[in-house]
Amino acid sequence: MNQDLTTGKPSSVLWKFCLPLFGSIVFQQLYNIADSLVAGRFVGENALASVGNSYEITLIFLAFAFGCNIGCSVIVSQLFGAKEHREMKTAVSTAGIASGILCLVLMALGLLLGRQLLLLIQTPQELMADSLLYLNIYLYGLPFLFFYNIATGIFSALGDSKTPFYFLAASSTANIAVDILFVTAFQMGVAGVAWATFLCQGISCVLAVVVVLRRLKAILVAGPVPLFSWPMLGRIGRIAVPSILQQSFISVGNIIIQGVINGYGPGVIAGYSAAVKLNNLVVTSFTTLGNGVSNFAAQNLGAWKLDRIRQGFRAGTKMVWALCVPLAVAYFFAGRWLLLLFLENPSQAAMDTGLIFLRILSPFYFAVSVKLVADGILRGTGAMTQFMIGTFTDLILRVVLAATLSALFGSTGIWCAWPIGWSIATFLSLVFVKTLKLEKRAVA
Repeated sequence: MNQDLTTGKPSSVLWKFCLPLFGSIVFQQLYNIADSLVAGRFVGENALASVGNSYEITLIFLAFAFGCNIGCSVIVSQLFGAKEHREMKTAVSTAGIASGILCLVLMALGLLLGRQLLLLIQTPQELMADSLLYLNIYLYGLPFLFFYNIATGIFSALGDSKTPFYFLAASSTANIAVDILFVTAFQMGVAGVAWATFLCQGISCVLAVVVVLRRLKAILVAGPVPLFSWPMLGRIGRIAVPSILQQSFISVGNIIIQGVINGYGPGVIAGYSAAVKLNNLVVTSFTTLGNGVSNFAAQNLGAWKLDRIRQGFRAGTKMVWALCVPLAVAYFFAGRWLLLLFLENPSQAAMDTGLIFLRILSPFYFAVSVKLVADGILRGTGAMTQFMIGTFTDLILRVVLAATLSALFGSTGIWCAWPIGWSIATFLSLVFVKTLKLEKRAVA
């Protein structure tokens, strides 16, 4: 069901819209969590390390899919809020065509350069074969990833956060069952968890695309709708490219950090792989809620209801902090039991690494969650320069500090880079939102 985000009390509208988004990203993360959980418990610690090692490279491709999602979603939100439905449909088809071409290029490059990327991050020899196998199967499913992200971006732009939730709840639950089936019954090892994700994500993608096309068909417009528009691609690109760069450079930064971590051996890699999955579940959830704030801001910008945008920022901050409390407490005090979901008879190095990582980062979830809500406002209103400054500040600090502090304090120094980068970047994003001149900003 399409929803107009330009009417109603902002806090109530955001809660109603964003809670299914939060549920969706929890189930989305279950894909990766299930892979690591099954690999760690049913195959072994090296299998967990291999999946986690490949995961950092898959984030590069996810960055492009995410950028296409955001670029399409923000522009479609603005056009939907402005009731410009004909242009909105052109934006959807333009984004789909451009994303499909980009996906094929990335797929080819990934399959050609996968081994070189794994060597670049100093993948241990004993992990190379399984890491490359997992990465290649992931790349075969890249079209599903791209078009699913486009579909969910359109659903969000139309104010519908429930339909993607239903798809993900079903497919991610099925993924866990298929993971276990392929690994335990068919003895497929790391390949089993990769093919399970490929199969379940593919089904989810096809269903999402079919439903979104039917939803768009029901919105009637006068006259023919152009399938592709270069000016529209430019509008989408002004949002998508900075978002792609943001996520890509974060992924590159994570790969550099992964290279530093790999120097400490399989035990530390496995502990980090387990803990970072838990951390990414939280941060990605906040990112998704920030994307919901982006849709809210974009629709209200399109409708020229500027007061509601700042009200949405305040409501969004309260919303993410309500989620921060139980998550931070659980990670800080119950981290050992959460890590044991991934680690069967873990080595002391793996368990110590995971616990230290979670206890250092979890208190700072309150800071990074506010940054991601602020980023949602900046992105939804087209303030991409400010958005990029905050993002790159966080990234550069984390990469530089990880390398520097690891030389002084070992692997613990690497984990300290996260809260420092988050805190400084949060301050910058808050300043940018506070000084944002909405009355001078037209629809992108």
